[in-house]
Amino acid sequence: MRARERVDEALVAWRGSQERARALDGLAVAFEDALARLAPAEEAFTELDALTDVVNGRGQNTRKMSLRSYVLAARLEEVAVAATVRLRTMSHGRYSFVHSDEAGDRGRRGGLGLDVLDDYSGTVRPAKTLSGGESFLASLSLALGLADVVAAETGGALLDTLFVDEGFGTLDADTLDVVMGVLDELRAGGRVVGLVSHVEELRQRIPTRLRVRKARTGSTLRIET
Repeated sequence: MRARERVDEALVAWRGSQERARALDGLAVAFEDALARLAPAEEAFTELDALTDVVNGRGQNTRKMSLRSYVLAARLEEVAVAATVRLRTMSHGRYSFVHSDEAGDRGRRGGLGLDVLDDYSGTVRPAKTLSGGESFLASLSLALGLADVVAAETGGALLDTLFVDEGFGTLDADTLDVVMGVLDELRAGGRVVGLVSHVEELRQRIPTRLRVRKARTGSTLRIET
C-alpha cells in the first residue's frame, strides 16, 4: 500500500510539473511577442534620450551647451557685433568684443562668454581683465548694442530712454569727451539720456540737470539749465 501511495503522489507531481511547463512555454512565447512589440519603442526612446542629452548640454554635446544657451549665444553674438561698433569708437579703436562658445573649466557649460580683442597687443583676453574705466565703456557699449539689436528686430522701434548710473569718474578727460559725444549723438537722435554722476566736469556737458541736495530735513530737488 505504501508503495502504491508513493506512485500516485509521484504521478500527481509529474502531471503538475507538466502543466506548469506548458504554462511557462506559453508565457515565454507571450514575453517574446511583447519584446518584439516593445523594440520600436525602445529604439525611439534611445534616440530621444540621446537627443535630450544633446539639448541639455550632455552626452555627445562636446561644448556642454544647452539649446537655451545656444539660442542666447546666437543673440549675444549679434549684440557683440553691434556693441563692438560702439566700443571701438569709445576706446579709440583699441577694443572689440569676441563672442566665445567654448565650454568653461571644470565642466561648466559654454555659449555665453565674451572676451575682448586688444588691437594694441593683438591678443584676445577675458573681459574681466579690463580696467575700471574700460569696463564702464564695455558695459555701456553692450547696453547700446542690445538697444540696436532690439531696434533692428522690431522694425525700428527704439528703446528711447537710457539711464547711465555712475562710472564716469573712472574715465580720463579724452575718453570722457568721446563717451559724451556718443551720448550726445543719441540725444540728438531723439532718445532721452539720463546720467547719474558726481563728476563736476559733466555739469557743463548736460543741458538740463536735476540736482539733488540732501539736508537734515530731507532731500530737495532743483532743475538747472
